[in-house]
Amino acid sequence: MLIDSATVEVRGGRGGNGCLSFRREKFVPRGGPNGGDGGDGGSVVLRAAEGRSTLLDFRYRRHYRAGNAQHGGGSNKRGRNGDDVVLEVPVGTLVRDHETGEVLADLDEPGTGVVVARGGRGGRGNARFATSTDRAPRRTEEGEPGEQRTVDLELKLIADAGLVGAPNAGKSTLLSRVSAARPRIADFPFTTLSPVLGLVRVSPGESFVMADLPGLIEGAHEGRGLGLRFLKHTERTSALVILLDVTDEPEETYRTLMAELESYGEGLSDKPRIVALNKIDLVQDGAAPEPAFGGEKVIPVSAVRGDGLDELMGQVYRMIRNSE
Repeated sequence: MLIDSATVEVRGGRGGNGCLSFRREKFVPRGGPNGGDGGDGGSVVLRAAEGRSTLLDFRYRRHYRAGNAQHGGGSNKRGRNGDDVVLEVPVGTLVRDHETGEVLADLDEPGTGVVVARGGRGGRGNARFATSTDRAPRRTEEGEPGEQRTVDLELKLIADAGLVGAPNAGKSTLLSRVSAARPRIADFPFTTLSPVLGLVRVSPGESFVMADLPGLIEGAHEGRGLGLRFLKHTERTSALVILLDVTDEPEETYRTLMAELESYGEGLSDKPRIVALNKIDLVQDGAAPEPAFGGEKVIPVSAVRGDGLDELMGQVYRMIRNSE
């Protein structure tokens, strides 16, 4: 189950208070102040990890708080810092401030991270306030509270190519033939309820990741069907494969799909793309018609029999390499 959005509340730990203390030892007159500083509060950190593929954990637990720091002590002892809380999220997670909508980080590479709630600074002990005119200061500082914030997490899958098509165009079947992915396949629409990634090997040492996205219908950019929720996963792709059912008005379907990509925006309609006419095995004598797609490169394929898939994947790989 792919959970690709979540909202969490995070809070940094409170800093420790500075200590009020004076050195008192036998036969040591005027020992002077020796109150130590408080430690710094822990921070909440989000970090991209390759082993994560969903934000499901953040649906069950929404509140995270880092550790508070210890107070300073006598003999100039500094308090221990609070423990950080490191939350692992999938690679490709976009982090936004819930109140302002500001993008705090785009964690699109493994190991990248961002501090979303910084811990409070520790207060200074009275030893830090000693001067030539005030040799016995009784002044200290309290630790500062940690930063508190609500953040929105949005997962955008990182794939080199995206399969775009109407429901039942055969996207899942095609991905299962060219990769080891095993998406759900059935003879009814919307069998794909969440994006599925597959690694396509074109030749030894040459491969790319392709995403099978839920089918688009007219009005998807306005929330109809499943398209609006998953169109965002095509934003990171380098190329698109427009998969059309050759037996079901491919020209009209193509115009609908392109209109949805243009209406969604984010440059989707400007990405390099190729049109694949699927199900040519259902056409008499295996010959596909030659509809017009405004000069687009068109490759007839049969996801069931495997016709044309090697040529299609080779063309997609070259598009990806040329767009880098």
